[in-house]
Amino acid sequence: MRSVRSLLATAAIAVPMAFSSFTAQAADIVDTAVSAGQFNTLVAAVKAAGLVDTLKGAGPFTVFAPTDEAFAKLPAGTVEGLLKPENKEKLVAVLTYHVVPGKVMSSDIAGKKTMAKTVQGSEVSVDATNGVMVDGAKVVKADIVTDNGVIHVIDAVILPK
Repeated sequence: MRSVRSLLATAAIAVPMAFSSFTAQAADIVDTAVSAGQFNTLVAAVKAAGLVDTLKGAGPFTVFAPTDEAFAKLPAGTVEGLLKPENKEKLVAVLTYHVVPGKVMSSDIAGKKTMAKTVQGSEVSVDATNGVMVDGAKVVKADIVTDNGVIHVIDAVILPK
């Protein structure tokens, strides 16, 4: 019968070897949003719009991500309407208005007011002089780094003009 010390020594060698085949992998924007649990509506909309592969792509992207609560503030029936196949083009426009090319961290804009061109083609107003506001939506959590960009959580859905 082996001694406890011998068993512990064997376990100490076996455990690192068992985990050495796993590598840590950062999550992309979509996987990060899914795992957060507060972006179910956003994720459903991204899927309905056919933008999953884009947001899993190389990027980098800066995403202003409305929470489920933010979507709930929209007038009744708005989300359901946008998710209908016949409204896919409008849904894509709304979602891509929440995305800016490149990786913009809050420290990059601190103390500034600027306009940022979105993937949709229009510009969003960004005011980082007292907290951060994006077209009137408040950034409630900034700088969630992903392997293909960054997510800034906002408290309202912003709409293209």
